[in-house]
Parts: sequence; structure tokens; C-alpha cells
Amino acid sequence: MNPISYNALQQQARRRAGMKLGWYLHASVYLCVNLGLMALALSQGRHWAIYPALGWGLGLMMHRLVVWLASPSSPVWQR
Repeated sequence: MNPISYNALQQQARRRAGMKLGWYLHASVYLCVNLGLMALALSQGRHWAIYPALGWGLGLMMHRLVVWLASPSSPVWQR
């Protein structure tokens, strides 16, 4: 078994933290924009805002899967 150096562990931790922070930023922007679109659509008596929310939500879900599951340093890959 090959021990990992402190610098390599620190670099890996920073990379994972950056990926998670990027997802949280993405989710925050998604929430703000879609709340605005929903308010705009409902003020006009329409329901079109669901389509961008669903499409972007799919992209957000894929981003989440990459960050939390598909990353080589996640616990799923270390079995």
C-alpha cells in the first residue's frame, strides 16, 4: 500500500471542497433565478416557468452526482 503525502492529501481536500462549493453556488443561483421566473410567470397568470426549472434542475442533479458520487476521491470509489 502506498501512503499518500500530506501535500497530496491537502491538495485533494482543497479540490473536493472547491467542487462542493461550486455545487452550492450553482444550487443558490438556480434557486434565486427560478424563484424570480416563477414570480414573473405567476404574476402573468401563466405556468411556463416550470420548464426552465425542470431543465436546469436536471443539469443541477447531474452536477450533484459528479461532485458527490463520481469523483475519484469519493468514498464510493475507495472500496
